[in-house]
Amino acid sequence: MPFAALGLPAPILKGVRAAGYAEPTPIQRKAIPIILSGRDLIGAAQTGTGKTAAFVLPILTRLLEGPRRLRSLVLTPTRELAAQVETNARDYARFTNLNVGVVYGGVPLPPQERMLRAGVDLLVATPGRLLDLFGRLALRLDYVEVLVLDEADRMVDMGFAPDLKRILKLLPTERQTLMFSATMPPELNKVAKEAMKDPARADLAPSNRPAAGITQAVYPVPGNLKTDLLDQMLSRMEVRSMICFTRTKHGADRLARQLQRRGISVAPIHGNRSQSQRERALSDLKRGRIQILVATDIASRGIDVEGISHIVNYDVPHTPEDYVHRIGRTGRVDAVGDAFTLMSPQEQKDVMAIERFLGRTIPRVMLPDFDYKMRPKEIAKIVSSPDFGGGSGGARRGGGPRGAHRGKPAQGGGGSARNPHGSKPAHAGGSHRGGSSGAPTRPATAGSDAFGRRPKPIRGIDRRRGRL
Repeated sequence: MPFAALGLPAPILKGVRAAGYAEPTPIQRKAIPIILSGRDLIGAAQTGTGKTAAFVLPILTRLLEGPRRLRSLVLTPTRELAAQVETNARDYARFTNLNVGVVYGGVPLPPQERMLRAGVDLLVATPGRLLDLFGRLALRLDYVEVLVLDEADRMVDMGFAPDLKRILKLLPTERQTLMFSATMPPELNKVAKEAMKDPARADLAPSNRPAAGITQAVYPVPGNLKTDLLDQMLSRMEVRSMICFTRTKHGADRLARQLQRRGISVAPIHGNRSQSQRERALSDLKRGRIQILVATDIASRGIDVEGISHIVNYDVPHTPEDYVHRIGRTGRVDAVGDAFTLMSPQEQKDVMAIERFLGRTIPRVMLPDFDYKMRPKEIAKIVSSPDFGGGSGGARRGGGPRGAHRGKPAQGGGGSARNPHGSKPAHAGGSHRGGSSGAPTRPATAGSDAFGRRPKPIRGIDRRRGRL
């Protein structure tokens, strides 16, 4: 089905084609006709499936007719997501005379006030900054016809529920409300009941299912050796651009310094960084000036960079939902990517919770020739658990892998892990038999991986020149 079949006008279709899109994604095919009809909508889809265009395109279509003033408002939880939505909206509206604006905290107010006085048709905003500007009489919300709550569950998680309720009271009661959310926590249900009237639903996929093109693997490793292991992985893999996630802001800064000392081009991004620093880091990643972005979860739903080849969970996230959104930064819109999780013994329970949420096992992987400084029994303890069973056929009793024996990694099912060499499993201390070393490997029969395939070798990184 082409975009033209969805009832979008010619100027919008021209913008879509110029952005490089030919056919709508499933969420776009389902949501756009509903939004064009004027109904309220609750939408759920995997991250990276084209959700932003699903609401921006019909909104722009509506704004083409009628008076020129602020008639559509999109609320997002983070600065990065607000900037991403605004960029996409500008791209789609490039062949119209519609004005798109964005406001968020962390930057001076006066430039945003001047932009609003000049006039916008569609405004993307974070809740706190929107209320700041409203309090300074910089904008009016009397004429808003369409409200979008993007990543609504994240806004509630970040404590924006009171701000959302305040904003709802400032908006006209006769409006169209669109909500996109991965989950529906109780507080969000209350907001939805206040904000929406008989909403339609567009549920494309459960929130616990990552995009199909993402290959996942877990690397068990002592916590104090995570940086060493990551360094070895980087030297053996083909990495175009990577996002490394940590749990804390201090952890992100510390990891960035450690990688920089090892000659790797990297930049941190988190809540303590200024807006200019965050924008520069994203720009450097997009342009290939840096290879790795070290981020906290503030970025897991707000980064939209094409061509992210790898996601690394340096720290296992606290919640399975955060895991899905982290790894969703790769494999976007039918692309492929790799998502690796470095798991210390203390993080096993968090990984098990993720596997239960996904309903399947994530394969355990050992790096050949890496000194884990552990005895075989210790490695076996990391990759095995009495709460898990099954094997390559899938998970049972919680979705985990079969326990490893004699220091060999477990053979996990329910998800593939690409590997450069078909070799036998690595043993404690990093040695392995059969097959060549020099790249990550997974449990496999001699000459093939656990699925009977013969993976191709991958080239390393020339760190001296900062490129592959």
